[in-house]
This record gives sequence, C-alpha cells and structure tokens, in this order.
Amino acid sequence: MTSRSAAARTSTSAPGSPASCAMAPTLAALLSILSAGCMGGQLDDQGAPVYGFDLVAVFPHDPEAFTQGLAYRDGILYEGTGLYGRSSLRETILETGELVRIRSLPPEIFGEGIVLWEDRLVQLTWKEGMGLVWDRESFALVETFSYPTEGWGITTDGSSLIMSDGSSVLRFLDPQTFEVRRTLEVCSDGGPLSRLNELEWVQGLIYANVWQTDEIAIISPQTGKVVAWIDLSGLLSEEERLGRDVLNGIAYDDQSDRLFVTGKLWPEVFQVEVNTSE
Repeated sequence: MTSRSAAARTSTSAPGSPASCAMAPTLAALLSILSAGCMGGQLDDQGAPVYGFDLVAVFPHDPEAFTQGLAYRDGILYEGTGLYGRSSLRETILETGELVRIRSLPPEIFGEGIVLWEDRLVQLTWKEGMGLVWDRESFALVETFSYPTEGWGITTDGSSLIMSDGSSVLRFLDPQTFEVRRTLEVCSDGGPLSRLNELEWVQGLIYANVWQTDEIAIISPQTGKVVAWIDLSGLLSEEERLGRDVLNGIAYDDQSDRLFVTGKLWPEVFQVEVNTSE
C-alpha cells in the first residue's frame, strides 16, 4: 500500500481538530489505545487488510459530470457535481443513466458532496462555506447553513450528518441545526489520514474516497481507525482513464446490499462487491 501512504497521509491535523494521532501516548493513554484508540495502528504489525473487488454490473454515467457526491434510493441515483460554472444537483435513473431532473448551481458556487436525509438532499459547497438543503421531491431550495471549513463529502449514520473537509477530521452534525456534535480524527498506520473526500455509511462503517487514489478507506465511526481498504484500481483501463479525473463517488443500496462507485468525468457507474478473500 505504498501509494496510499505516500499520497494520502500527512502528519498534521486540521485547525480545531482533536489531538494529533502522532503524539506520543502516556501509559494511561496507551492502555486505552490497546482496546480502541486511534494510535492502535502503531501496535498492529500487519496493518489493515486490503480487499479487492468483483465487478457485478455496469451502468451508464454522464462523462461530463464531475462527480462530487452520490446517493441511491429506490432505483434513483442522486448526484452532486462540481467545477465552477458546471456544478449541479442531479437525479438519474440508475439502470439507464437517464437524467430525470437537474438543478444547476450559480456559476460562483463549486458543488461538493450530497446526502439524503429524510425527504431532503443536503449538498455541500467547496470553499463557499455554505450547505444547501433541497426538497427531494421538488428540487426546491429549502434552506442554507454555514460551516467554517471547506466542504468535501457528507453522509449519515441515521442520527447525525457526517462531513469531511479534506483533512483527517470528520465532523458529526445535528441534521436539524447543523451544529457540530462531535469530531473524529481518522488514522491509518498510526498517523492521521487526510484527503478524506466522498463519504458513505455502509453497514455501520464509514466508507471514504481518499482523494487522488483508487482506494476507499473503511473507517470505524467509534475509534476513527481505518479497519480495511478497498483497492479499486483497474475499474477503468489506462486508455479509458486518459482525460478523466479520479475515482470519487460511493452510493449504497441498503435494501439490496449493493455498492456503487464512479469517478469524476467517468462514463460509467460500477456495482462492485468487496472481495475479502484476497
């Protein structure tokens, strides 16, 4: 996993984040770490397992969509796209890729991750410090909220909204007030893991795209430790990757236990099954 460590891990924490994982622990802290702490990666010689994948199905995707966020419900893919002048909120039919509805954002706004929350869609923006709340049925803007960091990815555990900002810190927000309930620093190999991007909640764990890699980190929401990795390299051939951007976009169908992934400007959405036997 040399590429993952070199590209994605830094030794600094975001302003206002919990104490860095790289700090030397006291004896009391070390005892706690043995059972649940983020530093536990330093005590694990084998590290988190790296899983491959089996390709289950392929669906069409707009190759002009700069995917920042993805969510699934009842046969529909909801997608947030980025880039200034091209950002949008979209509703498409998974099986056909047919665009049902689109709401373009103002050209001065760079759209980021999205999450379904009850009858609404919550969408982040990159550097504008503003979240957008849309009615899912009408795509009407219901309200906005602010945050002091960049906006990257967002998901929900059914109680809180979980937000990434490109650092190693995840923030758990009250879905009504958008106030921060708690923060969680994500660690891998004993150090903070930054560049956490698109997020998805899958069977009690947080899945996170790590920007500029072909890997998804599987994160414990209790400890912040990366408990496993999914290596998705090879989804697109080298020729198909030319002129396209990175892997980004995770959606989970919790009714049928299906996992979907795609990338920025990718022509397809892939249904994959994590292969834990490798």
